[in-house]
Amino acid sequence: MAWTEESRLAFAGHGLFACRAGADASDALLLIHGFPTSSRDWDAVLPGLAAQFQVHALDMLGFGRSDKPADFAYSIAASADQWQVLADARGLSSVRIVAHDYGNTVAQELLARQLEGRLPFRIRSIAFLNGGLFPEATYPLLLQKALLGPLGPLVARLSSERGFVASMRRICVHPPDAVELHMHWRLLERDGGCRVLPKLIRYIRERARYRERWVGALQQAGLPICLVDGIDDPISGASIVRRWRELLPAAPVFELEGVGHYPQWEAPARVLAALDAFHSGEVMRRTRPG
Repeated sequence: MAWTEESRLAFAGHGLFACRAGADASDALLLIHGFPTSSRDWDAVLPGLAAQFQVHALDMLGFGRSDKPADFAYSIAASADQWQVLADARGLSSVRIVAHDYGNTVAQELLARQLEGRLPFRIRSIAFLNGGLFPEATYPLLLQKALLGPLGPLVARLSSERGFVASMRRICVHPPDAVELHMHWRLLERDGGCRVLPKLIRYIRERARYRERWVGALQQAGLPICLVDGIDDPISGASIVRRWRELLPAAPVFELEGVGHYPQWEAPARVLAALDAFHSGEVMRRTRPG
């Protein structure tokens, strides 16, 4: 199944690629992608989710088929603003969220805004896939650290498909095939995407700077949240599960053994089963965080 509608939205003078699928009468579900990929991340789970929800996705600015301005002040806050633009354009007043990687932090920021009473729509639940929810339990790749350092622009200019594929095969137990990885690379490099990677990856520093805000939002969520985690991920696998259980003992965890950093690629049926259990209300009735 493919997205049934693709469109462009305006944000800060730039264009955002947006897409949706599923029945308009269904509950709205936002799919928030990770770094350095795009809404294509969700293709394997889209049919299952679109059968239950009105699904909305977005390539955030700097990613995928959205604009990639070199002079933009990329930040988690700006990415969260883009989802508010999407919700307004689609007339969404109530949503569920499934997020991954970079998208986890965007979802945390949206949740913090809801707790502050300044989010123009209501989040009903959030399911987090692998990502750096807790900076003290996250282990970025050497390449990510290099992009973040003073030589970041040079590292970005030297980026290649070969290096991208090697990184994906390092963090995934079951990576996509060569054709699919090539498509992800093409979306990454599209319209000069490599040049903005050093600016985008500053989110790693933001996670440390705003840890109290974003981890605090999880602890005070007041709505159902869960973690679906490929525990063999070297970046945010078993270490994130342990920290989640320490800080959020009432919130459910679905551990996916033999799965790495991209569970929605590597084990889509298992991810859909976990999300179905979460969204069905069986888990949510037993554990209401916050």
